[in-house]
Amino acid sequence: MTARPINPTLKAVLEFGPALVFFALYMWLKGKTFAVGGTEYSGFIVATAVFVPVVLLAMVALWKLSGRVSRMQVVTAVMVVFFGGLTVWFNNEMFFKMKTTIVYGLFAVILYAGLVMGRSWLEYVMGELLPMQREGWMILTRRLAMAFSFLAVANEIVWRTMSEQTWVTVETFGFPVALFLFLWSQIVMLQPYLIEDEKTKVE
Repeated sequence: MTARPINPTLKAVLEFGPALVFFALYMWLKGKTFAVGGTEYSGFIVATAVFVPVVLLAMVALWKLSGRVSRMQVVTAVMVVFFGGLTVWFNNEMFFKMKTTIVYGLFAVILYAGLVMGRSWLEYVMGELLPMQREGWMILTRRLAMAFSFLAVANEIVWRTMSEQTWVTVETFGFPVALFLFLWSQIVMLQPYLIEDEKTKVE
């Protein structure tokens, strides 16, 4: 399917909306228990059970409207489905909380593996969106691999030592904002490596 333009606001809603739905559901259901088939489930488990199909529906909608989804989004969705399913099946919140550690850790390992081979998998994924010299991509890949490693460790610390509500808040807002600010700062710092569009040069 050919990539098509999509309204930026709608795209943002489809990408970040599911996490906000999870947060809102958790805040509404926290402290409550629900009996299903003779088994009691916490509000966290119920919010997770709703979150999984919402993520899938949002991804399908994004694919239908834009004609593409990133590899990172696909990997994240697979992890959400897998660990969300384990969380509900075993009625254990630990699986879903560990999901974030594993996702960030996996991204870090993939980027490090590419660096060992002298490649930037980040350029392979984002090269069309951000034209940049190879040296710039290698620098950004190294820094992002370290950032993902840091976030993986941070997630372990937060969910193991802090309250459930704190983890949900950090997971929903803290990590995404930190990652966005990091990427934004890196793009600013790596300006010398950006490849200016030929049309822009002419103008």
